[in-house]
Formats: sequence, C-alpha cells, structure tokens
Amino acid sequence: MSKRKNDLEDTLRKADTVLERLAALLPPAPPPVDWSASVAFRWRRRSGLDGGGRLEPVRHVHRMRLTDLQGIAPQIDKVEQNTRQFLAGQPANNVLLTGARGTGKSSIVKGLLNKYAREGLRLIEIEKNDLMDLPQVTDAVATRPERFLLFCDDLSFEAGDAGYIALKVALDGSISTTSENLLIYATSNRRHLMPEYMEENLATKYVGDEIHPGETVEEKISLSERFGLWVTFYPFDQDEYLAIVAHWLKSFGCSAAEAVEAREEALQWALQRGSRSGRVAYHFARDWAGRRLTGAGPRRRASAAKRR
Repeated sequence: MSKRKNDLEDTLRKADTVLERLAALLPPAPPPVDWSASVAFRWRRRSGLDGGGRLEPVRHVHRMRLTDLQGIAPQIDKVEQNTRQFLAGQPANNVLLTGARGTGKSSIVKGLLNKYAREGLRLIEIEKNDLMDLPQVTDAVATRPERFLLFCDDLSFEAGDAGYIALKVALDGSISTTSENLLIYATSNRRHLMPEYMEENLATKYVGDEIHPGETVEEKISLSERFGLWVTFYPFDQDEYLAIVAHWLKSFGCSAAEAVEAREEALQWALQRGSRSGRVAYHFARDWAGRRLTGAGPRRRASAAKRR
C-alpha cells in the first residue's frame, strides 16, 4: 500500500508540473472592457491554446452622417425605424442589407451609430470567421444597459464554414439565443449568402404547378430567411450618380458651378471603374475637389491664366 501511495503521489506531482507548464503557455486573461473608451468595438480572437476572444474599443470611429447618403432614402428609413424600435426596447428584427456594391449598405450602419450613440447605441464589428464566438460576445454584453448592433460586413460563406452554422444557430433555433440588448446587422452582395451553382438547380422537382427546390438550395436560402428584415440596394442610374457627386463636391467646398463642370470627368471616372456607385462618386469627388482646391486642376490653371 505504501508503494502504491508513493507512486500515486509521484504521478500527481508530475501532473501538477505539466499543468503549470501548460498554464505558462496560455496568454494572460484579457483586461476588462473599457466601455467608456468608445461607442464602437471590435471582437478580436485570442491566439493560444484557449482560443476565445475579447472586445477592443475602436479609437477612431468613422463619423458617417445619414444625411450624406444620397439616393437610398427608402432603405435608410427601413433600417432606421427598426433601430429606433430596438433603442426603445420594442420588438425589432435582425437586418440583412444586400445588393449592389458601393451603394451605402455599411455606411447606413455607421451613420446610425453616429446619430444614436448618445441614446445608448453601440456597435460591435466582428469578422465572419469569428462568428463561432457569438455566445461569448452575447455573454459579454448581456448585462450592459446599452443597445448593441453586432455588425458583420460583406458577409458570405463557402460550404462547410463554421461561422455559417454559428450564425444560423444564433439567429434562430438554439436554446441559447442572443440577448435582448443585441441585434445582428449584416451586409452582403448575395441575397442567400452562399454561392449557388447550376447543378444544384437540377435537384429542383416539379409537382404539377408547384416547384420544390432541392435540399442544397433550401439550405442556402434558410440562413438569409432567419433575418427578420431584408433591405435591398440597387445600382444608381446616371442622374443619381451625378447627384451624389455634386453632394460630395459641395461638402468639400466646391461651388454648384464647379459641380456642373465636373460632370464629364465624373462620368469618365465611373466608366473606368465599371460602376456608378456611391463609393465611386465619393472617391471621384475627393480626387476632383482635392486637385481643384490645391490648384492642380488643368482647367483651374487655365482659368487663372485668363484672369491674369
């Protein structure tokens, strides 16, 4: 018995030594979240054996204004109304913003934060690869008095992505759901969030006048259907694009006459980029106004020469 006891004690000592060495390899526990440091936060996964992550304050928040977003008033109204309901503690939906690139999907979310931060709205940005940590994020904010938008930009999945299952469970179907003070707002260029292939449509069955999609198609549709509110964005036509250019030029200090003068270059800029989006209009306006206001524009130099 004495030998067995000694062997057991020796084994336990060795186990304690191993555990101490393993503990030394683990990263230190993250510091408490400084909720007063910002109105926006990012979820960062931790490296090491324990996995997990932490919320980090965003020190320089993009101060987008909803009034700067032109040509998408109906979409703004829908998302803002849902957000106001959420802030008031009333029923509100998770939101999926889909459609043409560069039309203001993510800018709406930033604009809402800028407008409603004083009323307790907060933003948490999370990468799609970190969506498996959703339960940890929920636990981190569950007891807070603020209202949080969990924001995932440019969301799309491939078959087998772990984040796909995690998001699907969080939106609907799990015994452990998101807290009452958190909604999920996501943007995507795809309505169904996953690539669709021709061969999947071959599994569609036709029973009389009814269409029954195949199981693969049904699975891909099922995730987007779990978002209670869909908001769709469409490409801008030429007049809408030029109106956005004029708006940004005005914000950069250019006159109405200068905005008219810039129209031809604005259209050429959009043609080169293959898109008349709000993002393209913003980038053009920054370039054109910057050149004009520093005297680098050829037409401005010509005008100055004539005045002399």
